Amino acid sequence: MDHTSIHNPALWAHKQAAPAAANPAGQAIRSRIAVIDVLRGLVMLIMLFDHVRETLYLHMQVTDPMTVAATEPALFFTRMAAHFCAPMFVFVTGLSAWLYAHPAAGPRNATGFLVKRGLLLVGLELVVVNFAWAGQFPPPVLYLQVIWVIGLAMIVLALLHRLPLQLLGAAGLLIVFGHNALTWISFEPGSIAYDAWTILLHRGFLVADGAVKLKVTYPLLPWVGVILLGYAAGPLYAKAMDPQRRRQLLLMLGAASLLLLAVLRGFNIYGEELPWVHGATAVQTVMSFFNFTKYPPSLDFLLMTIGTGMLALAVMEPLENWFTRACATFGGAPMFYYLLHLYLLLALQHVLVALFGANHGARFGVDQLWPVWVVALALMPVLYVPCRAFANFKRTSNQAWVRYF
Repeated sequence: MDHTSIHNPALWAHKQAAPAAANPAGQAIRSRIAVIDVLRGLVMLIMLFDHVRETLYLHMQVTDPMTVAATEPALFFTRMAAHFCAPMFVFVTGLSAWLYAHPAAGPRNATGFLVKRGLLLVGLELVVVNFAWAGQFPPPVLYLQVIWVIGLAMIVLALLHRLPLQLLGAAGLLIVFGHNALTWISFEPGSIAYDAWTILLHRGFLVADGAVKLKVTYPLLPWVGVILLGYAAGPLYAKAMDPQRRRQLLLMLGAASLLLLAVLRGFNIYGEELPWVHGATAVQTVMSFFNFTKYPPSLDFLLMTIGTGMLALAVMEPLENWFTRACATFGGAPMFYYLLHLYLLLALQHVLVALFGANHGARFGVDQLWPVWVVALALMPVLYVPCRAFANFKRTSNQAWVRYF
């Protein structure tokens, strides 16, 4: 299992089980690992809808949590679908880190790779990703978003992953379940405590004035909890784990998460600061119930997304069809896909402004949501071809830089 496996465990399985098609045991090995790429690819495709929305429908801003009465249902549920992306990305990153640290030859220290990978992600967020969103350099505001927080969470995991697995799992649960109880804490802007707390738990500016501002969009602490839980779930994908047992455990954990969500949210007990209320219509009532805080992710937000993700892992593992193969292709080249789709959307925005002119400030935008869905679907095959080529290159290349993409 080489360094590529941290972000593409299916690649390791492919190398270990090349004759899988003729070997039922090999097929089982491949499917238990490949499903991780399938799930990652699926959420990456869902993410595309939201990022096309931010390219063509940005003038219709959504709040966090969303304002139910002022948000059309189609926009609400399009945005809600994207909620699953970051939690599953971070959870699967922890899971893949466990697979990297526990190859067939025996456990190994993953500290060096996790630190280098994490620093690379932070650097990419600051330079490459921010430029793609802003379309200018330097961007007027540097947003510390999901790639930044995955990078930092990987660095934290690098420092902790050799601790007992039970301790890591307990710490992950404590953070995920407990951080909502800390949201009342605040500090005066400009203090070291304010900056530290903003990085850990409060969305806000670290640098609010000057030519380049710096804003934390994804506070770190809850995502450390998620990556620790992903790492603690790693033994579910150990070679010795019975596939049926793994799927049963995933179904039980996923169902328990959603049942707990139903209780906590149904009675407005804990886990989300904004209580749900009966709306003017049945649809608005449903929207209110599922209207969770993402920045930082509330407990209810994480119960919904990770619980559903566990169910998806269990259901998709035995599936083998054109759709799961396509998802696995995207999931096998995640960073390549992420950067490629951002720059494709940046180019698309410039082309549309050149062809039709800017009709929403300096941007071109559509006035209905359905073109967002159409464009996202149309871009999927466009992205598939280069992602498949890069995944094939990654599978056969021995170049060191490829390991990090």
